[in-house]
Amino acid sequence: MNKPDTVKYDLSMRMVKVCNVLLITLPFAVCWYAAYADEIASPYYARGNYLVIALFAALYLIYGRVYEAFWVSMNPLPEIVYSQGLAALISNAILYIVIWLLSKNLPNPLPLLAALVVQIGLSAAWGAAVRRWYFRTWPPRRTLIIYDQREDMEQLLDEPNMRRKFHIVGRLNVREALSRPLLDLAEIDAVFLCGVHSHERNLLLKECIAADVVAYITPRIGDVLMQSAHTIHMFHLPVMRTKRCHPDPIYLFIKRLMDIVFSSLALVIASPIMLVTAIAIKATDKGPIFYSQTRLTKDGKAFLLYKFRSMRVDAEEDGVARLSTGNKDDRVTPVGRFIRRVRIDELPQLLNILRGNMSLVGPRPERPEIAEQYRETLPEFDLRLQVKAGLTGYAQVHGKYNTSPYDKLQMDLIYISNLSIAQDIRILFGTVKILFSAESTEGIGPCQTTENRNPVAISVTTIPVSSASSLVNK
Repeated sequence: MNKPDTVKYDLSMRMVKVCNVLLITLPFAVCWYAAYADEIASPYYARGNYLVIALFAALYLIYGRVYEAFWVSMNPLPEIVYSQGLAALISNAILYIVIWLLSKNLPNPLPLLAALVVQIGLSAAWGAAVRRWYFRTWPPRRTLIIYDQREDMEQLLDEPNMRRKFHIVGRLNVREALSRPLLDLAEIDAVFLCGVHSHERNLLLKECIAADVVAYITPRIGDVLMQSAHTIHMFHLPVMRTKRCHPDPIYLFIKRLMDIVFSSLALVIASPIMLVTAIAIKATDKGPIFYSQTRLTKDGKAFLLYKFRSMRVDAEEDGVARLSTGNKDDRVTPVGRFIRRVRIDELPQLLNILRGNMSLVGPRPERPEIAEQYRETLPEFDLRLQVKAGLTGYAQVHGKYNTSPYDKLQMDLIYISNLSIAQDIRILFGTVKILFSAESTEGIGPCQTTENRNPVAISVTTIPVSSASSLVNK
């Protein structure tokens, strides 16, 4: 059986993405010429108009990539429409500010809102048509799973949307895979290497590359740590150098400046919401408005984290630290259930950011008692304390509330291995997408053991992306 034509596949996918950008840009272009082009203080000639439209297309493409809005093979249609709609909304909003700056008076926002409605409709039509075309043109990849310590990949790939992308034709333990004359890969399109040790993994990886088979690798912690390695030349040989995270001072200065500016602005904008929330909490059960709790930040330093109280006053009167079970937790008050759902309970942490205990982006801070539980089965857990804790992070955007500690730790280490302002900005915009996801408020099931729990399970904002989607590359 012939393998898929990679060049044809790549070109086809690029073309449909270009068509999407042009399709979503068209309503804005009509809106610009019909409502705004002649209203600005100094109307443009042709080139100026083209540049404004090109600016919208560029912004939409950037935010579309941030929100994985073009990933038709993995995301269901509602996810595609939501991601593209969010990208279009932000692009329209930025262009509205640009138009405002170019105009004598405050421009009417209704034309852009009408354009957004049309853009969402076009997105839905494009997504439905392209998904239909994609799955008719590209049948599911014949997939082999080779596992060692991780055996749950088959369940992840068995999700409805995954079954249309991957057809599992075999499942082997790594010892079985290596005990036979190496696999007949002629009939295989993709191989998942799940939790396989580096030596065995490298043997299999070489075979996959030689046979032109796509390999998807779920990494181990050592693999993630190698991402920060710098290649140098010593002894006339390439040498990879790794060390503990020591961010560049310029990066730290810009990051702290961003923390101060954005948290200050956010506190001013959110102050009416915080006032109403405080009144609601006090009026319902007369208890304290805020809840403080000891958490860990950089180098294991303890600090008091502030939140709006969402649980009963006696929720932990026995002094035992417990992970939240989400909306099913009977300790959560009615007001608390609402403010958790819309993330209002997290707003007081902006004060922690101003004080310097936390950053906008970083690994979520954990309680010392629960961190100690994780260390018993996951000694590497403290590696996430190389940087300051954050309000949101890589693990929140690309994981789930109840993702396992091992997987969550790997995501935190991926962030630490690739520190940059650009990455922080991508995570902040990625957080916008997940704010209204039900999955991001899922709790820990009452029967789950510590080994299965999320290392940042007490608080927060997390994601709508499926677990399987976060394990594979595009």
